Amino acid sequence: MSFELPKLNYAYDALEPHIDAQTMEIHHSKHHQGYTNKLNNAIEGTDHEGKTIENILAHLDMDNKAVRNNGGGFYNHRLFWNVMSPNGGGHPSGDLKTAIESDFGSYENFKEKFAEAAKGQFGSGWAFLCVHEGGKLEVCSCPNQDNPLMPKTGCGGTPILALDVWEHAYYLKYQNKRPDYVEAFFNVINWEEVEKLYAQNK
Repeated sequence: MSFELPKLNYAYDALEPHIDAQTMEIHHSKHHQGYTNKLNNAIEGTDHEGKTIENILAHLDMDNKAVRNNGGGFYNHRLFWNVMSPNGGGHPSGDLKTAIESDFGSYENFKEKFAEAAKGQFGSGWAFLCVHEGGKLEVCSCPNQDNPLMPKTGCGGTPILALDVWEHAYYLKYQNKRPDYVEAFFNVINWEEVEKLYAQNK
């Protein structure tokens, strides 16, 4: 079965003023659709066909650029859409709040570390919050469409929060001001979804 572009849980303009409608529409309907189509083409007739995206990425030959780039692009964007919400922002709660305070010292320390990972990623890439088995959290960044599910990325665990820092994710509104875009992202984080992913994967 081939992969399909996931539907958003909100309208393209729902995240304004933090993320503009034009960027959302192009990003979802053009960029993510492109990764989806190319992923399906890359796995057709191979051992990857019919497997979950998580399984494909975990057993990936990193020299297979077509699956690496497009599989990563499919997975990363799907997570990105799901961890944003028009009703987002605020702070995490419950077990995730406890884990963040335990592993980073405070929510503010976590926010600073995550923002630095996003701002400090040279060129295109992603910032991630990941959970390891047992519940320990880690912040890291990956270039291009790589992610922590892939072998030997320097990150580990399962991503539960992702921020796209490719220029196509923010340039229409923020131009070269990536730090402003990173700061705006905290206003749309869907902590309820991140908490759910934490509980499922710890």
